[in-house]
Amino acid sequence: MTEAAHILVVDDDERIRTLLRRFLMREGFMVTTARDAGHARRLLAGLDFDLIVLDVMMPGEDGYSLTRWLRRKSATPVLLLTARGETGDRIEGLESGADDYLPKPFEPRELILRIAAILRRIPAPEMKGPKFLTLGRLRYDIDKAELWQGESLLRLTGTEQALLRRLAESPREPVSRAELIEDMGRGHGDEAAENSERAIDVQITRLRRKIESDPREPRFLQTVRGTGYMLVPD
Repeated sequence: MTEAAHILVVDDDERIRTLLRRFLMREGFMVTTARDAGHARRLLAGLDFDLIVLDVMMPGEDGYSLTRWLRRKSATPVLLLTARGETGDRIEGLESGADDYLPKPFEPRELILRIAAILRRIPAPEMKGPKFLTLGRLRYDIDKAELWQGESLLRLTGTEQALLRRLAESPREPVSRAELIEDMGRGHGDEAAENSERAIDVQITRLRRKIESDPREPRFLQTVRGTGYMLVPD
């Protein structure tokens, strides 16, 4: 039996914390709750979580700031809950390091689907011989979906892992934004598809910062005009 994922819910609204805890536990997850960013930091200092569901608008430190702090030390996936549904706010959330966002109010079933999609992106270890792609000073382990610099493992978010893994499946071949959106589980309808394309672009920009010596002149993660992106290893 697969061990239940442990989710941290961070929201200053006690009613929402309680409802989310009960609903997620009924779906088979382990759930811990935090009332604000400071409480979350204390829990994160002593516990490991598989995913964090994080409200953006909280008194004191907001969800964007907490996500940026988390990204400096961890690749734990983050799903932001935001009452502000504008594209700019969603992009800000992704740029802070979040893996996905869900505007309030939302249907509980959609939350479960988003959580499941994020958890699917985290690669399971495979018992195979290592296969690597060389990206300048970096080495990408295809089987484990790990990016190494010398003996140091570089932290990737779940979304970054999924993007790099998909591009590494067909090196030197363009992968369209539509394919990447489908793999990421995003996009329904014209407006959602447009927002999803922008979200993919944001994630690619973040990934380039970790791969490229000069992200403004990408050598390994190239843009294919009119199509999408292509991974070009050494």
